[in-house]
Amino acid sequence: MTLNDYRLTQLQWLESEAIHIIREVIAEFERPVLLFSGGKDSIVMLHLAVKAFWPSPVPFPVLHVDTGHNFPEVLAYRDATVERLGLRLEVSSVQDYIDDGRLRERSDGMRNTLQTQPLLDGITEGKFDAVFGGGRRDEEKARAKERVFSLRDEFGQWDPRNQRPELWNLYNGRHTPGQHVRVFPLSNWTELDVWQYIGQEGIALPELYYAHQREVYERDGMLLAVGPVSMPRDGETVEKRQVRYRTVGDMSCTGAVESDALTVDDVIAEVAATRITERGATRADDRTSEAAMEDRKKEGYF
Repeated sequence: MTLNDYRLTQLQWLESEAIHIIREVIAEFERPVLLFSGGKDSIVMLHLAVKAFWPSPVPFPVLHVDTGHNFPEVLAYRDATVERLGLRLEVSSVQDYIDDGRLRERSDGMRNTLQTQPLLDGITEGKFDAVFGGGRRDEEKARAKERVFSLRDEFGQWDPRNQRPELWNLYNGRHTPGQHVRVFPLSNWTELDVWQYIGQEGIALPELYYAHQREVYERDGMLLAVGPVSMPRDGETVEKRQVRYRTVGDMSCTGAVESDALTVDDVIAEVAATRITERGATRADDRTSEAAMEDRKKEGYF
């Protein structure tokens, strides 16, 4: 047996690091929760949590901030997964906040930016002191600044100048009452790593991640799906195209990409050839300004 037989592959190393982070949170915190939307990153994160504690059940609930504009396929996947794994699902609904006047509908119809207050309230009401998120550093500039353990103050706000060192994979979970820590087990993963891991582990995803026929219209260089919360304006032509989604957020601001990728291997080849991150290519809410994501993170968004 040679030294090479003991070396971890890239995916094995990433998996080992993520499982270590998840177990570290259970050792340090009293009331963790995992953000689970039914998107690919949260699916992989939940898969890792299952592995971390198998054969015992996952020892924390999952939380979804539901914008009311989510893709039906994703919500169906979320509910089926929660039932299959016997998880407790907490839902914070943006629609409830709009209905009772705590939030106002935006003029552009997008709701991703309205998630912050329901998220913070859900954390406070659940008394959660650690919140797992699926953010990755390769997604966006502000997320590249994050530590794996990211402290949030009493108002849920993030200060990029108050980041703790994480030398030798030592994580500092200290916090005072009212504060909490956001935890990102997939920080060092790339979109390609995520898809290769999905293929390796045989993880099922909502079908809209693969190429399918859908009615779409073009706006600001993106292909938006026709739906009850996403309708074309005057002059925007509806066409049926073969598309897939690289990320699945609010329907009103998440674009599709034209694709022939019908399998995981097809998607891996497609992702390997792209030079634009999934958020940069398909999320209108991140295009509002150069610092849009960082501004939202400072307010308490993920």
